[in-house]
Amino acid sequence: MRYLSALLGVSLSAWVLFAAETHTFSPAQKNFWAFRPIAKPAVPAVKNPKAAANPIDAFILARLDAKNLQPNARADKLTLLRRATVDMTGLPPTPDEIQQFLNDHSSNAWDKVVDRLLASPAYGERWGRHWLDVARYADSNGFKADETRPNIWRYRDYVIKAFNDDKPYDRFVKEQIAGDELYPNDPEALVAMGFNRHWIDETNAAALYTRRQETLDDMTTVTGVAFLGLTFGCARCHDHKFDPILTKDYYRLQAFFANTSFGDGPLPLKDPAERQKYQEQKAAWEEKTKDIRAEMAKLVQPLRASKIESGIKTFEADVQQAILMDPAQRNPMQAMMYHTAEPRITFDEEPDARTLRGLKGENGKRYQELKKQLAAFDSIRPAPLPEGQFMIDLGPNAPPTYILHGGSLDARGDEVQPGFLSILDPADAKITPPAGVNSTGRRSALAAWLTDPKNPLPARVMVNRIWHYHFGRGIVATPGDFGLMGARPTHPELLDYLASYFVENGWSMKKLHRLILTSNVYQQSSAFNEVAAEADPDDNLMWRYQRHRMEAEAVRDSMLDVSGLLNPKMGGPGVFPPLPPGVVTGLSATAAAGGWRQEKDPSNINRRSVYIFVRRNLRYPMLQEFDSANTFESCDFRKNTVTAPQSLDLLNNDLIIDWAQNFAGRVLNDSGLTPEAQVDRAFRLAYGRAATPEEQKMAADFLARQMPMMQERLAGGDQAKPPMPANVPPGINPARAAAFVDLSQMLLDSNEFLYIN
Repeated sequence: MRYLSALLGVSLSAWVLFAAETHTFSPAQKNFWAFRPIAKPAVPAVKNPKAAANPIDAFILARLDAKNLQPNARADKLTLLRRATVDMTGLPPTPDEIQQFLNDHSSNAWDKVVDRLLASPAYGERWGRHWLDVARYADSNGFKADETRPNIWRYRDYVIKAFNDDKPYDRFVKEQIAGDELYPNDPEALVAMGFNRHWIDETNAAALYTRRQETLDDMTTVTGVAFLGLTFGCARCHDHKFDPILTKDYYRLQAFFANTSFGDGPLPLKDPAERQKYQEQKAAWEEKTKDIRAEMAKLVQPLRASKIESGIKTFEADVQQAILMDPAQRNPMQAMMYHTAEPRITFDEEPDARTLRGLKGENGKRYQELKKQLAAFDSIRPAPLPEGQFMIDLGPNAPPTYILHGGSLDARGDEVQPGFLSILDPADAKITPPAGVNSTGRRSALAAWLTDPKNPLPARVMVNRIWHYHFGRGIVATPGDFGLMGARPTHPELLDYLASYFVENGWSMKKLHRLILTSNVYQQSSAFNEVAAEADPDDNLMWRYQRHRMEAEAVRDSMLDVSGLLNPKMGGPGVFPPLPPGVVTGLSATAAAGGWRQEKDPSNINRRSVYIFVRRNLRYPMLQEFDSANTFESCDFRKNTVTAPQSLDLLNNDLIIDWAQNFAGRVLNDSGLTPEAQVDRAFRLAYGRAATPEEQKMAADFLARQMPMMQERLAGGDQAKPPMPANVPPGINPARAAAFVDLSQMLLDSNEFLYIN
C-alpha cells in the first residue's frame, strides 16, 4: 500500500479514501447467502408425509432422507413437558401440571400445554432475559466508579412485558431505535429507547469528545450485531477484512445517531386527558409559587456559578467554550458537548442536601424558611411523574459525521450522511423530520430499514435467535455473525421459510414459538443413535434433540422454586441477594457508588434472577459461575461451560444449602409419608417423576450412612451442628432430617436437575 501511495503520488489516507470511494463488490460477496433476498421456499416432499404435518419437520426430514437417516422417536410425555416448561419459563413444571398432562389423552393435549406456557407471565421473564443479553443490559455504568443507573430497570420491565404481550417484533425494533420520534408521548416507547442507553460510561471523563465518540461506537456496533447479525465494529478503523462492510458504511450507520444522547427524566403520561390535567395542575402550582421559587433560585445562584467554575476546568478548551457561550449561538456539536457536560456543572431546581451545605448564614436560614413556604403548596402540586433513562435527539439538526481513519478523532476524513450497507443499498437514507417532534428523523429512517421485509437480515437474525434458544444452537451457530467468518446455516431453506413465516404472521414471536414447539423435531427424544451419530456426529441434521445445561438464571430459579422459596413478584428496581463472604472487600458499601446493598425486605432476595441488580463490576457470583452474560458488550450467545468451580459452588454455597434445607423441610412437612414415600416425594419435586426401585435403595443406603455422622454432629458443639430442614414438625428423627438435607442438595446438584433433556 505504501509503495502504491508513493508511486501514485498520493498520501496513505488519501489512498484509503480513494479505495473506499471506488470499491466494487465481487459476485461472491453479492451472492453470499446472508445478503440474498429472502424467498419463501416450497415445503419439500418427504418419504413419510404423515411425519411432516408441520413444515419444519418437512425441511428436517428432507435432509435426513437424503442421508438415509431416521429422526428419533418422540420423547416421553414427562421429559417433553419438563423440556418445554424450562425452555419457555425457566422453571420446572409443577406436580399439578405434570399430572394434568399425563392424564390428558386428547389429541390436542400438547397444544394446550404450549398455549399455557406462552400465556404464562414467566415466559416474558425467561425470554426477555435472552434479549437483555443482546441489549447488554446493566443497572450500572461500568468503569471505576460503576455508578448506579437508578431508573434503567424500566427498560428491563419493558422487554419482559413486550414478550408477554407478543409485541410484534417490527414494532419492538422501532420503539427501541426511534420510539421518541415515531410514538411521541408514549412512555413505553420512550422507555424502549433505553436499548441504546446501555453503553458503558465514565461519567467523570475529562475528554468529552472521546467519551462521545465511544458512545457512538457502542451504539453503532450493537445495532449491527443485534438487528443485522453483522460485526460492524470491525469496520470502525478500516474496511472489514472479511465481510463487505466498508468503513464508510460503519460511519453512515453511526450518522443515524449523530444527534442522539441520553434523555433521562420524567416519562410523559400516555392518556391525553391525564396529561392535560397534569400540565394544568403543574401550571397552577408554578404560578402560585413563582415568587418563592425565584427567591430560592437567587439564593443558590452563587452555588450554581461555583459549580460551573469548578467543573468546567476539567474539560477541553472547545468544551469550555461551548459551555460558556450563548446557547442560541451553539452549533449542533457544541450543543452536544454542553448536554454531555451539563450533569457535572449544574444541579436541579431544588438542590440536594449535599449541595445546600454550601449555603451558609442568613442565606441558608432564609432558604430553609422559603422551603417551608413552598411545602405549604404541596397539596396542589401534582405528584411527580415516573422517571426513566432513555435516548433522545437534541434537536432537528445533527452534528456532521466524518469517516475516522483508524477510528481516530485526529484522523478525520470525508463527511458522510446516514446510510445503509452499501452492498444492499448504496444510496444515502431518505430522512423525513417528524412533525411536531424536536428530532432529526434519522433514527425513524433507520428503524424503517431494520424492519423492511425486503431487508434480508433482520428477520433471519431474529428467527435464528429464537431457534438457538429453543435448541441450544441456531440454524446459524453464530447468532451475532452472519458474515464470512460466521457459521453457515445448516438448513438455509428452513431459515428462509421461518423468516418468511415470521413476517407474514405479523412478526409475532409467539406464533413462531408455537410452530417450533409443535414440530416433531422439537419433541423428539435425545437418545443416542449409533448409526445416525456415525453419519452426523454433531447432529447438524437434527436427528435428535441435543441435551444442554440450563442457563444460570434457570438454575437458580428452579432451585428456589423446588425449595418453595421463589418469590413470583414481577418488575421494579433490581434486588440485591446476599453475596458470599469476602466478595465486597474493597468495594464501597453503597449501591450508588458501586457497591452492593442489603435488602430491607427479606422476600426480595428470592425474586427471579432476571430482577437481580446487574452491576457491571460485580456480577452476581452464582450467575457468573454458570456463564451469565458479560454486560460490557452485546452477548449473542452464552458459552455453556462445565467447570470444577461450578461443582464446588453447588456443594458449598451457603445459599444452595439453605435452599436444600427448605426443600427437605417441604418434603418432611408432608404428614403421613413413609420413609420411601418421602424419597419419592423429593424425586417428584426435583425431577417430576417417581424414584425407581434402584434409586430408592440408593437413597435409603445414603441416609443410613449419613445418620450416624449427623447424630454425632448434633451431639457436638454449636459449630459442628449440621444444616437442618426448615420448619420440621415434632416427631421427625433429627439425624434423619439432617441427612435428608444432604439428599435434597444432591438432587438439586444432579445433572438430571441441571440439564434440559
